[in-house]
Amino acid sequence: MLTPSKLRGAWRLARLVLHLLRGWLTIRWRFPGWSQARRDRAVQDWSQAMLAILGLQLRIEGQLLQQGPLMLVCNHISWLDIAVLHAAVHCRFISKDDIRAWPVLGTLASGGGTLYISRASRRDALRVVHQMAQALQQGDVLALFPEGTTGDGSTVLPFHANLLQAAIAADAPVQALGLLFEDAATGAPSFAPCYVGDEALLDSAWRTVCAPPLRAVLRCAPVQSAQGRQRREFASALRDTVIGLRAGS
Repeated sequence: MLTPSKLRGAWRLARLVLHLLRGWLTIRWRFPGWSQARRDRAVQDWSQAMLAILGLQLRIEGQLLQQGPLMLVCNHISWLDIAVLHAAVHCRFISKDDIRAWPVLGTLASGGGTLYISRASRRDALRVVHQMAQALQQGDVLALFPEGTTGDGSTVLPFHANLLQAAIAADAPVQALGLLFEDAATGAPSFAPCYVGDEALLDSAWRTVCAPPLRAVLRCAPVQSAQGRQRREFASALRDTVIGLRAGS
């Protein structure tokens, strides 16, 4: 039997699929003739439209910087996190290289300016750190999920420090962000968008589209720099900041 939540989910999912295809077509056929600034604006507009399709509000608490050079570090909960951050600010993500070959999603990720890394290769990590440092020196905004994987939404996993070396090498400011999802009507925490462990992406997506209206809350800390700290110490301090943001402190 189709319940109201399943009907809502089917409608949102159908619109989401069309939106993904529209984004893919735009990147394949229109991006080559557009300036980088127009591409960046299109990515942000597309992400904001995606949140609207999903019935997901976005609330930003604090001042989120919009200009680089800047590295954003955020906890990782869901496949939605990238769209949430792109809706808030245009940024370039760092992702595992196998995503590049995914149908549709790989094209969308590349169109958004993603930098790819082979996690199995230490040499490739050094290459990406160098590329990230160059991007920061050129004024880009980079976004990083230092946990390296999604968590369950209730805790923040330990931060991997390697890629933070790019901000240290470029002497670029870093802004910590705390992300959480909540029921838009009650403000209660929502775990509907979580995507963790061996769960199938479609299962997480279906649970999300069937959920009542949600809100993504993005809490922003003041920018900071390494100030002589090594990357491990800096990563630990940033994780403490993210934990505090999520707790509202």
